[in-house]
Order: sequence, then C-alpha cells, then structure tokens
Amino acid sequence: MAKQRFFVAGTDTDVGKTRVSAALLALAKQQGLRSLGLKPVAAGCHIEEGELRNEDALTLMEHSSVSISYAEVNPIAFEPPIAPHIAAAQQERQLSADRIVAFSRGAMMNPADFVIVEGAGGWRVPLNHRETLAEVPKQLSLPVILVVGMKLGCLSHALLTVEAIQRDGLALAGWVANSIDPDMSCPDENLATLQRMIPAPCLGVVPWLEALTIEQVAEHLSLAPLINDH
Repeated sequence: MAKQRFFVAGTDTDVGKTRVSAALLALAKQQGLRSLGLKPVAAGCHIEEGELRNEDALTLMEHSSVSISYAEVNPIAFEPPIAPHIAAAQQERQLSADRIVAFSRGAMMNPADFVIVEGAGGWRVPLNHRETLAEVPKQLSLPVILVVGMKLGCLSHALLTVEAIQRDGLALAGWVANSIDPDMSCPDENLATLQRMIPAPCLGVVPWLEALTIEQVAEHLSLAPLINDH
C-alpha cells in the first residue's frame, strides 16, 4: 500500500493531540501497518540521563511499531513549556521551517506505512518573526488531522483553524472531537454543529474520562476514512 502520512494539528494547546496521535498509531499497528510517530518540535522537556526528553514524543515512540532513535522522533527540544520561538530566543537559537522539514523528511525515510507528524500548540504557532509551524505541513504536503478540544469556544477555534488549513492549500483529512471539559454545556449540540460545518469526516468522538489509556482512546477512533480515501 502507499504510505499514509498526516500532520496532526490542534485547535489550541492541551487539546489532546498526543493521545489522539498515539491512538491512531496504535490502531494502525493493530491493523498490521508499520506505524511511526514524529514530534519534530517539543517544548516542555525533562532531563533524562543528561538528554532532554519530551513526554509527548516518548508516548508516540511507545505506540509506534517502527523503532527509531529519540533524536529522529524529536530533533528540536526545549526544556521550558513555553512557545517554541520564545524558548529558542532564550537560548539564542533560531527556528526555521526549512530545518524542521529537513529533519522530518529524514525521519520519514524510515520504512513505515502510516506516519503521524504531530505539531505543537495550535495551527499558527510562530517559529520566528516570519514563519509559523503551518509552514512544515505545507512544505511536506501533508494532509491534516485536526483535534478539536471540546470546550466552550471550540466552535470558533475549530472553524477558524479549518479555514486557515484550507487557505494554506492543505487537505483536511479528518478531525477528532476530544472531550476535555467534563462540565461543558450542550456537548451534543456543539458536536452536531461541528459535524455539519467541518467539511471532512469525523474520525471519532473521545469521551471524557479521568484516566483514559491510549488503547481506550483508540476504541473510539476509526482509520477507515484515512486509509480508504488517501
């Protein structure tokens, strides 16, 4: 089969991009596909044996069936959990889309059937004064999977992000409704609105549970629209 490659974006930070990405990788692995998850830029890392490690990147590695080095999965890592371009400026480092794309292309040369490249924050997270992270999927020509954090305000966030993705000339391969607020008002009505207004298949609705494992998330998702249509 042809390689299936996708960029996972979120409507905001902390909307569940990693657990959805890991669950999609786990699903692909269950279906006999060689799955590989990448997190090219990560802010919010801890030091492990003298090296920076990011929990999101480690989670993707855990649920990928293709094993590659940490440096290939997460080549650009910052310790403070702040916007990547601010973390880079604090270290007098320069972020650029070209460099991130080069790292990603190198990692995607590994043999894999299903590849997820997870973004950082929302769609327009700055890399520098000229570029945003959206340049990366644009240069890689990756279809986008959007994770919508279901909470008050998600309708505008989701529709603006969809609009930006389309304006950037990329295909929206699908989206996931991820319940992140157990007290959200009218969740069913909000979901129905998104299903009517987002011009892409909904890959699943992940319920809110205090301790939801990646395997449990995977039970609420479907790869069929991604594999059958691309």
